[in-house]
Amino acid sequence: MKLHIFSPQGELALAATMASRPLLAFDFDGTLAPIVALPDMARMPPGVVSRLRLLSLRLPVAIVTGREVADVRKRLDFTPTYIVGSHGAESDLLDPSPVWVSAMESAREWLQPFRAELQELGVQVEDKRSSIALHYRMARDRERARQRLEEIMKTAGPALHVFGGKLVFNIVAARAPDKADAVHAVVAREGAAAAVFIGDDINDEPVFQRAPAHWLTIKVGRTSWQSRARFYLDSPLEMALLLDRMLAQSGAPPARPAGLQ
Repeated sequence: MKLHIFSPQGELALAATMASRPLLAFDFDGTLAPIVALPDMARMPPGVVSRLRLLSLRLPVAIVTGREVADVRKRLDFTPTYIVGSHGAESDLLDPSPVWVSAMESAREWLQPFRAELQELGVQVEDKRSSIALHYRMARDRERARQRLEEIMKTAGPALHVFGGKLVFNIVAARAPDKADAVHAVVAREGAAAAVFIGDDINDEPVFQRAPAHWLTIKVGRTSWQSRARFYLDSPLEMALLLDRMLAQSGAPPARPAGLQ
């Protein structure tokens, strides 16, 4: 596993990156908000919200999520500079390509014959327009649901890209941008010298893999796969402390919400 961001090497890397006035980009679920049983229950802790609000007054902040933009916006309680949804396919930086729209329409048609079976398995189908998520966290038999989903996903056509995650399978158009495309586009739009990107799941790995050496990439949590992120946090519970470090190095005082330990 990579080094903890609060190790001496991590502290030095964070200070050097923050000195360049970077774009700060964050995943949402499992990063800013703890993973919960039902996606609609996800919320950021108040201490994380208050710190992000302060940071967004100092530096450009982007939320880059698998959720739909409208869905994540109502969960933020602050206004970031950018929101990118559906794993990179939905943002104000680009108009949906007719090719992507057509691919997602074909995805809905492809899934239709399986919907009754998926419901019986306890799989939740979340249609986010630019992507579809098949959640099996609430399935009565998760292993059976996962195996059946793997079988179904193998029948997806070449116009679709399917990838896993934490108790979920995601479907996007094969030619749609991913999170790495999105973060690079935001960096270019801002003219930022560097970026900090923090994420926790497989759909964040493209950013970790394609980040230039002077960017700072941080993986939240320890997982079974070998992440390409340079550093890690043990869990989202460490996010407030990391944001305090960022605030201190951006010239803003750290937030101290009432009751926060």
